[in-house]
Amino acid sequence: MDRKAKAQWRGDLRSGTGTISSGSGVLSSTPYSFRDRFEQGTGTNPEELLAAAHAACFSMALSAELAKERLKADSIETTCAITLEKQGDGFAISHSHLELTAKIPGASEDAFNRATQSAKENCPVSKLYDTEITLDARLEQSTASGA
Repeated sequence: MDRKAKAQWRGDLRSGTGTISSGSGVLSSTPYSFRDRFEQGTGTNPEELLAAAHAACFSMALSAELAKERLKADSIETTCAITLEKQGDGFAISHSHLELTAKIPGASEDAFNRATQSAKENCPVSKLYDTEITLDARLEQSTASGA
């Protein structure tokens, strides 16, 4: 399966502007610019989109890993921070940090740790990134019962 998105850019790097659109239409001429990426703009930027993709992919992968442990989450909330750093004459994404809070009825710490580590290593977006990936994971007590 292929998923597509399109980016358009007009102008030079600092004063130019662009738009991003996705094949699904969820993003439709969504603005981005130098200011959005390197300062404090109101549009999106590539790193924000990468962070969203990693958080979403990891959350889905964790759900699959929990099923292998015969567990089902009441909630999985993942935040991702992508770090863009100056390296030499250019920039590079140097780090993707995931923060997870999950409520999983009946989960032991061991089962939770196995599932989170496997999801971190095996979600397709993690496999795509050629950078350090770290994870802080917290299992909250859930009041619901069942698996």
